[in-house]
Amino acid sequence: MPINIPKNLPAGEHLREEKIFVMEEDRALTQQIRPLNILILNLMPEKEKTELQLLRLLGNTPLQVNITFLNTATHESKNVSKSHLQLFYTTFNQIRHRRYDGMIITGAPVEKMAFEDVNYWQEISEIMDWSKKNVTSVLHICWGAQAALYHHYGIGKVELSAKCSGVYSHVITDLTVDLVRGFSDLFTAPHSRYTSVSIDEVRNHPDLRLLSYSEDAGVFIVQSKDNKNIMITGHLEYDATTLADEYSRDVEKGIDIEVPVNYFPNDDPAKEPMNTWRAHTHLLFSNWLNYYVYQETPYEWDFVDEIEYHI
Repeated sequence: MPINIPKNLPAGEHLREEKIFVMEEDRALTQQIRPLNILILNLMPEKEKTELQLLRLLGNTPLQVNITFLNTATHESKNVSKSHLQLFYTTFNQIRHRRYDGMIITGAPVEKMAFEDVNYWQEISEIMDWSKKNVTSVLHICWGAQAALYHHYGIGKVELSAKCSGVYSHVITDLTVDLVRGFSDLFTAPHSRYTSVSIDEVRNHPDLRLLSYSEDAGVFIVQSKDNKNIMITGHLEYDATTLADEYSRDVEKGIDIEVPVNYFPNDDPAKEPMNTWRAHTHLLFSNWLNYYVYQETPYEWDFVDEIEYHI
């Protein structure tokens, strides 16, 4: 089934070239089925790259998915044109009256800052509070995961002595959990961050389940026991060259940065890196959409309101 995207979204052309089944809004309106409504709060600076990465994954399932892109009203994005935001994005006040089957909160380049010092933290907090009753399942990525762990569960972050950047091996703590169904016992995934969270705090929290971790990179996949929130501290959605682009950018800025771990062939930045995490990325997004969104979301949200009212 297709992913339903706004008409003329630039990512659409790339998705079609990759043979991802996409459908524009006007055609989707003729389909007599109930699509899933997914809200994406895109906090990444290069929004168009992130759009393509996420849409590629959401479009590779048997489910029709409607996408709404959300941008912060309290922070002006500098790496994307205003016309792109005006055409394809909305703000929280414009959608807060709606219900969504699933939501994704991306990473953001503010991890070294205290959460309360981020100029849009109050807005993000309000959105996360709103999601408790208005979204069936929320997938948080990198800084978004740390923000959720802090806001919902009181687990803070710690700054690392050096950037955690590279492709690391991970293990699964419980292969029977639906989110990691089909995963290998050992798999790789990219990380790119300057901060981390305590594995012991996650393990000891009564409302959380640690599903995956790395001996070198630490906590990776955390799930709330009510299945409402899923936190991924790395970047499974990254393309093969994303870490290379970030490394080159940091070098050009004169930042003292190590070569990403286990990434370039022979650790040589001149060589083309390979994507060794793609299969597990598609599997995780497919499992999330199926088991935590499609299987759990109500067919009619209004009916849920009626039940809650009578209770």
